[in-house]
Amino acid sequence: MELLKEIKTNKTNQTRIGEVDFDHLEFGKFVSDHMLVCDYASGDWQQPAILPFADISLSPATLALHYGQTVFEGMKAFRMHDGRINIFRIEKHYDRFVRSLDRMCMAVPPKDIFMDGLRELVKLDKAWVPGQPGAALYLRPFIYASEARFGVKISDQYRFIIFTGPVPELYANPIKVKVENKYIRAAKGGTGFAKCGGNYGGAYYPTKLAREQGYEQVLWTDARENKFIEESGMMNVMFVINDTLVTAPLSDSILDGVTRDSLLTIAADLGYTTEERPVSVEELEKAFHEKTITEAFGAGTAAVVAPVRTIHINGRDYHLPQYSAVSLLNQLKQKLENIRAGLEEDVYNWNTIV
Repeated sequence: MELLKEIKTNKTNQTRIGEVDFDHLEFGKFVSDHMLVCDYASGDWQQPAILPFADISLSPATLALHYGQTVFEGMKAFRMHDGRINIFRIEKHYDRFVRSLDRMCMAVPPKDIFMDGLRELVKLDKAWVPGQPGAALYLRPFIYASEARFGVKISDQYRFIIFTGPVPELYANPIKVKVENKYIRAAKGGTGFAKCGGNYGGAYYPTKLAREQGYEQVLWTDARENKFIEESGMMNVMFVINDTLVTAPLSDSILDGVTRDSLLTIAADLGYTTEERPVSVEELEKAFHEKTITEAFGAGTAAVVAPVRTIHINGRDYHLPQYSAVSLLNQLKQKLENIRAGLEEDVYNWNTIV
């Protein structure tokens, strides 16, 4: 395909930013003024455009509504200490987006549409990037099969959209989780590593059951034996056992988390031992009995770090020690936030300044 022309921009005549109380944000409630839209048809991507945020019209026969060809990414932009805006780890998010789309047999948007589209959109709506501690501008690139045809087939048409919205810190307080040993999130050979919609819809029911029992999230185990811990809710999960940061190895049933990768990198550079290896439910129980487990936390874009205070295993609640400023999870979170805010040198080239 030919090189893209400048992205067309149609600015809104009426901003909605005055409707937002940035001191009392709710996750997912507020959406910024503009969105990027780009269609795929006749074997090629069309000209992208930035438009005022608006509803979209769909045929009832739209393939995505019936057969699940829909993939998204979750990213964030941050207001730095000097007022500049930073999109975090844009390259790694694009690479994961591509892997998800390939697995779902969907058209992949060219890298320049993804990169330039995000930069231009964030630049246009930069006033929406909150400056409150822990808050950020959430970025949601997604693609769905837009062909109107109700037969079971790979779509020949797609729509790529990016919208954004300000969000607060999530899971600031330690949560209670339950090891799930009946229902599964993903199986080997499946789509667990992809950010496709079905992975999330299928997780609602067991999570609902856990919440009815007083737990905020579940710890997913492997599909074959329910023996090994894989993820925490929709996040990767990490443990500190014997002063070592431990997390499950990546596989086709575990999401390649950008936050997971960032925290492992920072921990190693801080001098901590890290291990990517299977963690069994039995090992967790033993670690609690021997008091060798000191921390457990989810890691993901939405929450960054979600500390765990209680893990329910086989009918019993096990409690983690109280966290402090020197807990590893808080050290990792603070350093990551400092890098994003420009308070520490970005030696990893993770920040994209717009």
